Amino acid sequence: MSSCGSNSGASQESQQAAMAQQDNAITRSLGKIKNKILVMSGKGGVGKSTVSVNLALGLAAKGHKVGLMDVDLHGPDVIRMLNLTGTLEPPENPNDLVAPLQYNDNLKVVSLEYMMKDRDEAIIWRGPLKIQAIRQFVADMDWGDLDYLVVDAPPGTGDEPLSIAQTIPGVKALVVTTPQKVALADVRKSLNFCRTVEMEVVGVVENMSGFVCPECNATVDIFKTGGGEEIAREFDLPFLGAVPMDPKVVIAGDDGVPYLTSDAKSPATEAFAKIIDAVEVRLPPVFAPPTLQMATGDAESSDCGCGGSCNPDTCDC
Repeated sequence: MSSCGSNSGASQESQQAAMAQQDNAITRSLGKIKNKILVMSGKGGVGKSTVSVNLALGLAAKGHKVGLMDVDLHGPDVIRMLNLTGTLEPPENPNDLVAPLQYNDNLKVVSLEYMMKDRDEAIIWRGPLKIQAIRQFVADMDWGDLDYLVVDAPPGTGDEPLSIAQTIPGVKALVVTTPQKVALADVRKSLNFCRTVEMEVVGVVENMSGFVCPECNATVDIFKTGGGEEIAREFDLPFLGAVPMDPKVVIAGDDGVPYLTSDAKSPATEAFAKIIDAVEVRLPPVFAPPTLQMATGDAESSDCGCGGSCNPDTCDC
C-alpha cells in the first residue's frame, strides 16, 4: 500500500510538471501572435469553415502572416477545402516544434486530419482528449510570428470553444449565423457563452444571405435576410457583413480551390472582401503596447532604478 501511494504521488507530480511545461510552451507560442479570432456559432451548417478559410485567405492575400487552426475535431474540413495533402512529419529533434502545413508564404494550417494516416477514420474522443489535442495544437506547432490566428470551431458551446477560451487568453469571437429564426435562436446561445467566459466579440457575419443566380448574378432571398444584422443590434455588436450563397463558392470549396483566391468577381467575393476589411480595421496587426508602471517620487523614496525620472527603456524597476 505504501509503495502504491508513493508511485501514485510521483505520477501526479510528473503530470503536473508536464502540464506546467506545456503551459509555458503555450505562453511562448501565443506571445508571437498579435490577434486571435475564434470563428464560432451555436448552429451547425451555417458555413463557419467557409468563413474561416476565406477570412484566413483574405488576410494572407493582404500580406499578413496568418495561421488557420481547425479545432472541429470530429468533422475537420479546412485542409480539404484548401486541397492540402501533406501529412505530419515528426521533427528530427524530439524537442523541436512541429511544422504546420504551408498553404503559401503567408498562411500556415493545422488540422487533426493533418495528423491522421486515414483521413476518413472517425474520431471517437471524449472531452479530455479533445482538450489535450487543442492544447498541443498551440504548444507543439511552429506557428512563428503571426498577425492573425484564425480558429475554426465546431457548432455549439462545448469542449472545443470552451478549451479555446481557456487556452488562448485574449481570443476574440467572430460569430456566424444564417438569417432564419431557428439559426438566430442558437446563435444567441453563442453570444451568451461569450458573455459568460468574458470573450470579446469582433462582430457578427450573416452567411447564406440570399442566393446568387448562376445565370443572371441576381440575388434571391431564399432564407430571408437581415437576421444577422438584427441580432447584432440586439446584442450591441458590430455587424461585419452579409454573404450570399454562391454556387461557384460551394464548388470551389469542394474542389479545394478557394474561390476567393481567384480573380472572379461575384456578390459573395465582394461581401467577403468587405468582411476582411472590417476585421482588419477592428483588429489591426500590431501588438498592444505594454502597460508601464511609471515611477514617481524622488530618488530616495522610489524603488525605480532611474530615481524620480523613469526612463522605460532602461529602467530596472
